[in-house]
Amino acid sequence: MTTSTRGASAPAVLVLEDGRTFRGRAYGAVGETFGEAVFSTGMTGYQETLTDPSYHRQVVVMTAPHIGNTGVNDEDPESKRIWVSGYVVRDPARTPSNWRSRRSLDEELTAQGVVGISGIDTRALTRHLRERGAMRVGIFSGAAVADEATLLAKVRAAPQMKGADLSGEVATAETYVVPAIGTKKFTVAAIDLGIKGMTPHRMAERGIEVHVLPATATAEDIYAVNPDGVFFSNGPGDPATADHPVSLMRAVLERSTPLFGICFGNQILGRALGFGTFKLKYGHRGINQPVQDRTTGKVEVTAHNHGFAVDAPLDAPSDTPFGRAEVSHVCLNDNVVEGLRLLDRPAFSVQYHPEAAAGPHDAAYLFDRFVSLMEGQRA
Repeated sequence: MTTSTRGASAPAVLVLEDGRTFRGRAYGAVGETFGEAVFSTGMTGYQETLTDPSYHRQVVVMTAPHIGNTGVNDEDPESKRIWVSGYVVRDPARTPSNWRSRRSLDEELTAQGVVGISGIDTRALTRHLRERGAMRVGIFSGAAVADEATLLAKVRAAPQMKGADLSGEVATAETYVVPAIGTKKFTVAAIDLGIKGMTPHRMAERGIEVHVLPATATAEDIYAVNPDGVFFSNGPGDPATADHPVSLMRAVLERSTPLFGICFGNQILGRALGFGTFKLKYGHRGINQPVQDRTTGKVEVTAHNHGFAVDAPLDAPSDTPFGRAEVSHVCLNDNVVEGLRLLDRPAFSVQYHPEAAAGPHDAAYLFDRFVSLMEGQRA
């Protein structure tokens, strides 16, 4: 990514790897950037989306037409920086209006060097991605704009998301501790594969002291904190490349320590149990995805951000090296696996985000389910 100063009046062009082109105006920093083009269907929560490490090396297209209404505050970021590689909106807010706002979204994107584009038909772009699938894309503005053949060649030279090993690029380098709120009841070792700030906070609310460990942590590192449970976080990239996290999770499963995984952590559990993973055509992203909890029959509206999924049978439990496993949650739009649980050991995972800060909060009970596993193991 190369950027220069803010220039909202500068011309900009978005080029997809199949040659489709959209022209608009610069939004945020001016320059050029590359990534995987994906779309998010949330009408709010753009600040949480931008700062979610799972969006590393992705160019996010917002399907809601009007973005930036509430500006940017200092309380809602999920991490210390914006992780998206580019941002696409149709109609940016001219003036933010919210009592917590400290600056405009355009100013924040510029300050962090995020190249974006506005004023394009995001509906047409989203329909194109739904039909053709997520693909590489480049955004070019200001002096970076050139003839389309040159820009297309640059896009096609960019790395693909399939086969990308990215969790190590977004994870913490050093262990840190998030203390329990109120009385401490449990200790959890959380493997950071791209963790969102709200995740350890949700556990802390339940009396859990969370030790957040780097993605390179070993089993010895995990058990050095004497954990009551182990958590594997969300994160970016292709789960097929995550051999170390898979090996680490198997070590936890062998000791029957209560285990909970979210998003990338769900894919890691799938691989640890012997299932495969595959790339979805365009993925699930946004805060309005319907999922059924098959253990209760309840349908939840949930927050998603994943382009890969676990390939596991939906019709019956499977035998694994760690006992029987079943698909516990399924997406009602396309029957994609949205959760796994072991029937003979205390371990489960979900593909979506029960910690979703921007909402919805239908699935927040899953943190209570994790607490119940640790209580049962302690008893």
